[in-house]
Amino acid sequence: MKTLSKHWMAVGLSLIAMSFVWAQRAEQPDYRYDVGGKINEMTLTEGGTMVIATNDGLVGIKPGSNELLFNFTDYGRVKPEELQFIPWAPYVVVGQTGFGALITKKAVIDYMSGKKLFSTEENGWKYIYTCDVMMPQNKLVVSGQRKAKDKYALAVAVYNLDGGQQENYIELKGSETVTGRPLLLKDGLILPTAKNLKKIDLNSGSILWDIKVDDISRMVTNAEETEIYGLEGVNGGKNTKIHKIDVNGKLLWADPYKVKGRVVNFEILPEGLAIVSNVDNSGKSGVMKLASGRSESKIAFLAAEDGNDLWEKAPKTKGFVQHFYIMEDGILFGIYEGGINKISFDGKTLFKKPLKTGENILTMAHTPQGLIYITSEDANIVDLQTGDQVWAKPLKYKRADGVGSDYDEKNNRYLISADEDLFAVDANSGEVSNLAESKFEGGEDPSGVEVRDGGILLTSSQNMMMLGWEGETNWHEYHRAPGKSAFGAALMGVLAVASAATSMAAYAEANQYRNRLGDYTSRGEAYANFGDAMAVATGASIAEMLKRFKATAATENHRFVLTKLEDGVGLVKVHKDTGAIEKEIVLKDKKPEYEVDERGGILYYKADSDTVFAYDLKK
Repeated sequence: MKTLSKHWMAVGLSLIAMSFVWAQRAEQPDYRYDVGGKINEMTLTEGGTMVIATNDGLVGIKPGSNELLFNFTDYGRVKPEELQFIPWAPYVVVGQTGFGALITKKAVIDYMSGKKLFSTEENGWKYIYTCDVMMPQNKLVVSGQRKAKDKYALAVAVYNLDGGQQENYIELKGSETVTGRPLLLKDGLILPTAKNLKKIDLNSGSILWDIKVDDISRMVTNAEETEIYGLEGVNGGKNTKIHKIDVNGKLLWADPYKVKGRVVNFEILPEGLAIVSNVDNSGKSGVMKLASGRSESKIAFLAAEDGNDLWEKAPKTKGFVQHFYIMEDGILFGIYEGGINKISFDGKTLFKKPLKTGENILTMAHTPQGLIYITSEDANIVDLQTGDQVWAKPLKYKRADGVGSDYDEKNNRYLISADEDLFAVDANSGEVSNLAESKFEGGEDPSGVEVRDGGILLTSSQNMMMLGWEGETNWHEYHRAPGKSAFGAALMGVLAVASAATSMAAYAEANQYRNRLGDYTSRGEAYANFGDAMAVATGASIAEMLKRFKATAATENHRFVLTKLEDGVGLVKVHKDTGAIEKEIVLKDKKPEYEVDERGGILYYKADSDTVFAYDLKK
């Protein structure tokens, strides 16, 4: 359904005519893939490769030909929990356990090139204790039992993931098993074992030092590799002990620092150590719950020299830390349950008082006027030095399921859509106006706002509405959903990286750049910044991923909507500036399973139990 203002009626009729003229039928796919087994799960990776788990193994496809990129059948059916997609890296790790929960099979696949870089059986490993991808070094560190002549020995090996070559191999003496994530340094490898912590010279295999610290789950070091911190989980991993070790293997703190909860953020700063831990007492009740306190995040700041608290009184969170940023003068944090505060490195509150906000802080970012925050209930800009509101009063709205925002550079204002209202906030004065009310069809509210050259585009799953700069409706397109079940089957999302098995340690290492407050930018710039953080790594496949992150999205001028077409359920390609339908893809399935790679401009569609169609959406 299209609703047009009088001013745009003639243009709208012209666009309707054009949409009928130029709409295409594309039931025949550009590429067709027989994956060789029943499809169980489809995952669009960060690098754009579609990885498909089947009853026979794991398949990768990259449109460009009808050939499979890889078809990994060595382990037969692979369950979702056996897959680990490495963040910010082109690798998927496949692991299967055997008797006694020992890992007997492990493989690492480069999903950009399709190469199998490592497997236990081809490299002589009987059991695997740890198998960790190290970024940005682009290495794989493996420990376990490996065949050595006529016996199996405890060993550790390092592989170069640019090609899969083994670079180092060391047999370990005794019966010590590696129990945590190793730390790969420029001059060696630190292994956490069940008995101690030891550093190994990778060239000679000699032990440089070992100390009596056990059960370290992961380690953190600074860029110069002069400070090493070991995190030990206690009480079943619910709490944490932190140890400090120098480069010669000496324990520098007389006693480890004890942290309530599981450490989720660990920052080594010139001023000290910033630590965030999450306390989860949700399973406790009665006296035990009272003794344990509430479930919430704890923030601590320690002296690197001795591990003592630098703050006389830690800030109260009364909830879980959702945003955590290191600033020049202190630490800025936002709480999911609502609230923003800023603490200096010496423990002083920099805001006059904690800032009250709505729940679920969706955005915290730099603007020329200060810190903009947008929650599910309100928005404002605040002075980063004092915490004072820049806008006379916060913009408040009913708790919205979807909140969209963008910056209108032409008119120097922020646009925020919540429920059925589009608010405009003058960037200089902070004056708020209700620019437009948007009545979407199908029971939907706008969830996206995008400033285009010709106006303001509001979007939801099935609706698109273009507004003029004064809020007038230029056109409105609604494409009815074919049914909740069909829409629910869609796997939309350019970065739908599905892997519950991805380790917290890997995330902590990959996200070493996440604690810097960014600017309020467009989505394209955000992807470019995301790519910048990968640029410290090297390798052909990583370079290919970087090109994808830095390139303009192939479908930046179009949206793809699942709807009921004349010949059945399908996808329509709608131009964002005109609302014109430029392509129709009839999927001939009442409940289609599909995914759109918006950056690559490809539609993946599960045509039947073992076949995937791919359509080039750039045409």
